[in-house]
Amino acid sequence: MKFVLYILILMMSSMVTLMGSRIKDLTHIEGTRDNQLIGYGLVVGLAGQGDSNGIKYTSQALVNALKALKVNVNPDDIKSKNVAAVMITSNIGPFIREGSKIDITVSSIGDAKSLQGGVLLQTPLVGADGVVYAVGQGPIAVGGFLGGSGGEGGATVQQNHPTVGIITSGAIVEREIPTEFMHHGSLNLLLESPDFVSAVRVADAVNKIFPGTSQAMNSATINVLVPPEYRGQVPNFIASIGELDVIPDLAARVIINERTGTIVATSNVRISTVAISNGSLTISISNTQGVSQPNALSNTGDTTTYSNTETNVDETKGVFQVVEDLPTIERLTAALNALGVSTREMMSILQAIKSAGALHAELILN
Repeated sequence: MKFVLYILILMMSSMVTLMGSRIKDLTHIEGTRDNQLIGYGLVVGLAGQGDSNGIKYTSQALVNALKALKVNVNPDDIKSKNVAAVMITSNIGPFIREGSKIDITVSSIGDAKSLQGGVLLQTPLVGADGVVYAVGQGPIAVGGFLGGSGGEGGATVQQNHPTVGIITSGAIVEREIPTEFMHHGSLNLLLESPDFVSAVRVADAVNKIFPGTSQAMNSATINVLVPPEYRGQVPNFIASIGELDVIPDLAARVIINERTGTIVATSNVRISTVAISNGSLTISISNTQGVSQPNALSNTGDTTTYSNTETNVDETKGVFQVVEDLPTIERLTAALNALGVSTREMMSILQAIKSAGALHAELILN
């Protein structure tokens, strides 16, 4: 079933490749980038699940917040566990105007057990230059929960990460970040996946509609000159070229994630003739506890426990099979499935084929 699903995914990806992709989905305009924002704040209303009294920076931040509201408090008098110190992160995109709202992520940095039900107090968000660009505040939505008493003899139930939450439209933009993408009457398109062939194809597609306006500068950059008829109407020109279809060129890659057991390969992976033998050795050790006690009417002997250890060794014989020259990844996976290998074994085989020089693709291990 998994093999059939894999073939369907490959067929769908091949159909999409033949149809091509829009330039707006393959590139972005140089200068129109996101900027990261960060801030330090307090979350209140946590019903005893906030930071402990040992987290000094939380109590100090709470004292400073109250002092700003003309309330003087001694830090030693603060014993509340309803407050948590958090870091707030967000991305502000290009062309975001003053007064617009952006989403923010709130993450606990102390020992708070959960942010569920908490409210973020007003927090300035600064950029890498230290300038405040947005201010965040509001109730937090947590995609998890923590229940139970915990501690010795108690039990807790946790789902997902209750110490991280989001506030949708939780920050108001106070300062717009200038965006410049036009230089001397032209703009640069940057490929999401740099490739010389793809860059040339994008330039050719633009030149077919607007002759002599586009040129591939390198594997990642395509310079596009705005035609005279579109001067003063640059958004219209960008919208026109963004809808053009281009078939991108994909490099031959096999990506292996050993932590999750995931293998992803592009459709143009090639393999030369190799011989593969696969076998496995399994050693299982089981330990069982037993009880020995005297007869019911015996006046001698004591009841004792004993351990019984059993060791089993199971070795499967490897089959030496020649895998002929296969032009596509579909036939390669079919041959490996014919050997009856598991996903983990397939990872080792692909690495061995690459080491032998028979896998003509970039092998990436994550």
